[in-house]
Amino acid sequence: MIRRHLLAALVAASLFPTIAAAATSFDEQNQRLFRQLQEVHDLSDQQMAEIREIFARSGVLGQGNPAVAEHPMTPEQCRAKLEQQSVDYGNPEFERICDAKYMAPVYDPDTDGPEHAKVCIDQFEFPDIPCAYPVVWVRAREAAELCTAMGKRLCDAHEWEGACAGSLKPPDYDFELAVGVSPNAAVERMRRVHNQAHEADKSWSYGPAYRADVCAAGSRKSPTCDGGGWSKCGSNTYPTGAFPDCRSALGVYDINGNAAEHMNLPLSEEQMASRGSKQLGYTEMKGSWFIFDSYRAHEDWCRWRAPYWHGSRVMHPKSHANYHLGFRCCKTLDAAN
Repeated sequence: MIRRHLLAALVAASLFPTIAAAATSFDEQNQRLFRQLQEVHDLSDQQMAEIREIFARSGVLGQGNPAVAEHPMTPEQCRAKLEQQSVDYGNPEFERICDAKYMAPVYDPDTDGPEHAKVCIDQFEFPDIPCAYPVVWVRAREAAELCTAMGKRLCDAHEWEGACAGSLKPPDYDFELAVGVSPNAAVERMRRVHNQAHEADKSWSYGPAYRADVCAAGSRKSPTCDGGGWSKCGSNTYPTGAFPDCRSALGVYDINGNAAEHMNLPLSEEQMASRGSKQLGYTEMKGSWFIFDSYRAHEDWCRWRAPYWHGSRVMHPKSHANYHLGFRCCKTLDAAN
């Protein structure tokens, strides 16, 4: 058994130079991504046209700059690892409930079961395909547009937090704290109250304390990366799902590590995506990223809410993007489900 596993690892490792050489251009990388998206998620030609248009407007939206990226693991190595561990991410029950592949119902296990969920979340970072690199260099507006093209929406902060913590709680946004002040001040007021309320029960997707080597957080920053430049900073991410133990109790993966994630933070009820808002609220970056085991730049427990970093309205055309920032989508379930 050990000899077979070793042989599989060596074969996968031997493929790395070929794979690296194959990704010779950013366009080729994106074209491969588009093919995977349509095949795995069964997207229509119209959906793909919308997705391609969003990518084309950006010029940098994708899985990172292949000229500078140094991924610590290839998709082939990821698939070999999962096969060795007998990991299969297919889940017919989740697919039936969410009416979509690789989504998980988000609910409170103390009061409900998955069949009573009112929302589902992508199990992996977009493109929500096991063993694919996450999409980065994405603005919050683009993330919202891509979720819409997929037939989904951007998650509200409390939904992402519930998916991470393993229990969806009712929205706890104290909107009165946002009245009459700037967005920066509103976010700071609201996050202080929220974080204090959850300080005592902090947790990570995989358990009650931070643990290294569990999630996709053991990569390194490019030596040339002294800021956030496209030509200097490699998106040195892992394939999504490469760490099966980096999993919440609700079956959501990589919510810690790999790429940080855009979220919708509403400052009023009219800005809640979970209640049908199209205008949406303000940007919040959730989770942590691929070097976090060696550089814990900030808190990353599940219900922790971040400062107003690079803050703007989600739908602002110049909302923030960088080399380690991605997203995942949510989906409101019909009452019939």
